[in-house]
Amino acid sequence: MLIGLDPRLTPDLLYTLARMGHGDEIVLTDRNYPSAASAAGCIVKEVIHYPGHDAPTLADLITQVMPLDSFHTYSALRMEIDNAPDTISEAHQAVWDVLQPRLPEGGVLSSIERQAFYKHAATCFAVVQCTEDRPFGCFILRKGVVY
Repeated sequence: MLIGLDPRLTPDLLYTLARMGHGDEIVLTDRNYPSAASAAGCIVKEVIHYPGHDAPTLADLITQVMPLDSFHTYSALRMEIDNAPDTISEAHQAVWDVLQPRLPEGGVLSSIERQAFYKHAATCFAVVQCTEDRPFGCFILRKGVVY
């Protein structure tokens, strides 16, 4: 038995996070995202499903046990809204509110155009799909290290 872990952390998610190395990325997707198509190109080929949880909750669960990266140009990416790349949606803000206090020194929250997000997501370590209903509720988190 493990103690001190949030009971909502599933064995599949914990195993995936434990296997990831520094700089590996995990994709958090909303309910409308084509997760299976992205996962087919990832190291973990099966989507990790988190029904009943929204994007901020999933970001919180993951970053409770996984540090964010500070050695790259970004620690996390949000999917940009079509034709409005600088607009921060309600889902974006809610996830940023979770991630901001967990950023390491030098960590950066950034964005990526939607079609580029799809391509990049298919090269990540794994895809976790929640039941976020708000549009563009998709993110990529880059794993860091703890010294």
